[in-house]
Amino acid sequence: MKTVSTAEMAAIETEADAAGLTYAQMMQNAGEGVARIVDGMRLHTDQREVLGLVGPGNNGGDTLVALCNLAAAGWRTGAYLVNRKTDPLVERLQQLGGTALLALQDKNFAGLEGLLQTARVVIDGVLGTGSKPPLRGAVSAVLEAVQRFLGGQPEAPYIVAVDCPSGTDCDTGEVAPQSLAADLTVTIAAAKRGLLKMPAFGLVGELQAVDIGLSPSLRAWPVPGTEMAQRDEVAALLPARPMDAHKGTFGTALIVAGSVNYTGAAWLAGKAAYRAGAGLVTLAVPGPLHAALAGHLPEATWILLPDAGGVISREGAVVAMASFPGVDAVLVGPGIGTRQTTQDFMTALLSAGPGPGKAGASTGRRTRGRGRQAAHRLTMPPAVVDADGLRLLAGIKDWNKLLPPHSVLTPHPGEMSFLTSIPKDEIQRDRESVAQKFARAWDHIVVLKGALTVVASPDGRTTIIPIASAALARAGTGDVLAGLIVGLRAQGLEAYEAAVAGAWIHGRAGLQAARAAGNTASVLAGDVLASIPEVMRELTIRTAAREADLARNRPR
Repeated sequence: MKTVSTAEMAAIETEADAAGLTYAQMMQNAGEGVARIVDGMRLHTDQREVLGLVGPGNNGGDTLVALCNLAAAGWRTGAYLVNRKTDPLVERLQQLGGTALLALQDKNFAGLEGLLQTARVVIDGVLGTGSKPPLRGAVSAVLEAVQRFLGGQPEAPYIVAVDCPSGTDCDTGEVAPQSLAADLTVTIAAAKRGLLKMPAFGLVGELQAVDIGLSPSLRAWPVPGTEMAQRDEVAALLPARPMDAHKGTFGTALIVAGSVNYTGAAWLAGKAAYRAGAGLVTLAVPGPLHAALAGHLPEATWILLPDAGGVISREGAVVAMASFPGVDAVLVGPGIGTRQTTQDFMTALLSAGPGPGKAGASTGRRTRGRGRQAAHRLTMPPAVVDADGLRLLAGIKDWNKLLPPHSVLTPHPGEMSFLTSIPKDEIQRDRESVAQKFARAWDHIVVLKGALTVVASPDGRTTIIPIASAALARAGTGDVLAGLIVGLRAQGLEAYEAAVAGAWIHGRAGLQAARAAGNTASVLAGDVLASIPEVMRELTIRTAAREADLARNRPR
């Protein structure tokens, strides 16, 4: 899904209107789209009654069009008009059997309370993308009354926001105290960037876009622009799994991880790579870790690295590099520690250089095996660098030039601060811009982890993962993410696509783990790992359904 600023959206609509798609038609299309979504929802009751909170602007108009379409579809409809008088859309709704009540004439909000008591769905169309906190006057009073009445109901109605929850700043993400938390936000044409920032994201609920007929060729669309990852798009990225496949079809992932202090990091990353679909996972760990880990991951093969007190030694680089010719992607960093011996190891490992040993490492799907016949057989395969590996990079001059082209870097804000010398708070204030800036500067993919993870490419492409959950605020979950990405990369996905798909799967697995546990506090990294198959199942179902649709529509 595309994302835009409010100014960009205004410019897009202006250009579309000049090209012949009138504002009136856009409103009609938007309202019809909202109605289709509401009409298609599965409610826990057969009582189809909807109340629209209708403001004076375009969002109010979209809501009235939606109410008219729902009335025609058999819904019992009502419109509560806030700073809006009767107009042709209101009259049309009344002709279709809907009711309309002016807030100005509703003393003590008694009428509003009655409408809320019977409504199963409430459409919030009071304010649109042009509004900013603070709220005042009738709008503030009405939204406060809605909050008060809904708070006292044993079963609250399903709230659908049109374009944004009223009172949200759609550029900064600031929200008014009176803003209603939506179960679903139906964004018009594209997601507004402020909705993908905190605290606004906490009020958005599920985010779904409705097409209003805007041509993708309009010059006002930002290029390349920032996207919001969605399930169907991620499903389309996953590699095919033909019936005649063998383990070599799905690639080999090498994971250099672990130390005596962080034994579990290797296991979490290795199993995640397998869960992502890699054909073979090889774990390169300090020798003393093998006995503790091998029984927990019998599917893996092992490379035992020389160590110094249970931490990889410099000599381990030679052993790890010897496996490069048979590897399709490598992950370095989870749990290896930051002692001088691992700094020496990392420096030696990067001495293999980024050369041509792995064809297609930067863009496009690789032709599997081409790199194995390359002249420089010990050059580093396509790489993912995580955790301690990132901190070790900072001690290596020109590290970004030594990594394979378009490696995937997965820092959390603290690690990003360490790499850039930018204070963590400053990074968090503008995560998208920081990720984009350093993806360009380093010429690598940056996955800036955290609530609403940002994936940025050197070519300007950016994707936001629309997931924020305390379930993922737990040690080890980053190892799971890194394992997912290297597992997808080993299967031939382009670096950027592997990062986007891995981050989305990781986030959804966190949500699934929280649902299974019944809370976010009890979720462990292992629970997130255990939830990956369910997320992959959902994606596989989507892929199968899409392929079936294509087959049905294919010309005979």
